[in-house]
Amino acid sequence: MRKTYLLLSLTLIMAVLLAACQPAATPTQSPAAMATEASTQPKMTEATSEEPVAETKLVVWDQFYRGVESEVIDQLNKEFEESHSGVTIERVSKVQDDLKTTVKLALSQEDGPDVAQVNQGRSDMGALVQADLLLSLNDYAAKYQWGERFSTSVSSRNSFTADGKAFGEGNLYGVSPTAEVVGIYYNKDIFEENGWKIPNTFTDFEKLLADIKAKGITPIVFGNLDGWPGIHEFSSVQHVLVDGKYINDFTYGVNNASFDIEQNREAAKIMQDWVDKGYFSDGFMGIGYDDSAQLFKAGQGAMMITGSWLAGELTTDADQQFGFFLMPQQSTDKPQLAIGGVGIPYSIRKTTKNPDLAAEYLDWMVSPRAAQLWAEARFVPAMPLPADFKIEEGSLFADTVNAWNVINRDNGVGHYIDWATPTFYDTISAELQKLFGKEIDPATFTANVEKDYSAFLASQK
Repeated sequence: MRKTYLLLSLTLIMAVLLAACQPAATPTQSPAAMATEASTQPKMTEATSEEPVAETKLVVWDQFYRGVESEVIDQLNKEFEESHSGVTIERVSKVQDDLKTTVKLALSQEDGPDVAQVNQGRSDMGALVQADLLLSLNDYAAKYQWGERFSTSVSSRNSFTADGKAFGEGNLYGVSPTAEVVGIYYNKDIFEENGWKIPNTFTDFEKLLADIKAKGITPIVFGNLDGWPGIHEFSSVQHVLVDGKYINDFTYGVNNASFDIEQNREAAKIMQDWVDKGYFSDGFMGIGYDDSAQLFKAGQGAMMITGSWLAGELTTDADQQFGFFLMPQQSTDKPQLAIGGVGIPYSIRKTTKNPDLAAEYLDWMVSPRAAQLWAEARFVPAMPLPADFKIEEGSLFADTVNAWNVINRDNGVGHYIDWATPTFYDTISAELQKLFGKEIDPATFTANVEKDYSAFLASQK
């Protein structure tokens, strides 16, 4: 098939790649304002430091361990060192679960990382703020005009009050280099061979699952050994059954939200129905996420539910073609809602001896050059792209960008629900394991998860 290239106008790029808005919120910056901002960004060859720094080591922890994304970070680190005489970046890359379990202790030590990626939500960033381990970035946000790069709704996802109790407001504690949307990757070759089309409604999607299974093909490649992928599987369907206001209220713990509602029980029932019908990979409870991604890349299934971050890997050394679409809603009239937001942000250890240099590093990681490299690697950046960046029409990356554009248009950027309480990730991961294993029914599942949520809300009063 002949490939064409679409030179996106500046207005479209800013609309597509403007950082996410909360559900029921609107962007705080116009495309024209973004155009002005992009033209004033420092070029990639300019050093951003005001004075040369001699023989300084900046220790940075990140979770960009996969091949393509790791290469982006290595290149950005190399260019930062080149523009900062005497500065060396000591990079430590960890898988997400390892980072999650080790970063708190590391940030409490004097020789800990100066900069570290810290996951959003109460269990990670909120806990570190409560422990007084993170540096408020408010002054640096003003200095580097990050407010012109990111909407206030995006910043709120990386914000807590100084005591760590209120999520979504207060001080800024991190900046995110990438945007994310969770949807459905599909194998274009398998779809074309069988005449399958992208479904328009959730009913159509479930019919497609049945048709794929009838052909002897795994409908959804899935591995839940790590626990967190099951949250995305469940929540993708949950986001079909609820509205944006509910997801927003639930995540931020406001307006008497509850997990024990009929829509969540229905989503849980659907998960068990899919297990019963064999729609997931055989032995999915014992398959890790990275292994499931390799199975999908190798053509061992028709679809996979995960985030836009996988696009780069699927377009590297692949002998098959892949596409991406959002989980369809119950009707075409319902505004699109999907799990999404911005990627894991970079934060600064409060006791670092080089806070200004660390802040320069954060600014570099959300610069136009960083946006360019992420886009070239087929990751959707959270900050504006250079105006002349070309996106290949019909490509997997174009699909993920379009999905991001749709949920922004519909004010449908949902949340990762495991952010809701400090212990919610562990609670819902464990309960979903029981749910997928058919050890509990949907009503027991939502009731058990609600105990965690309501206990936390009570403790906040």
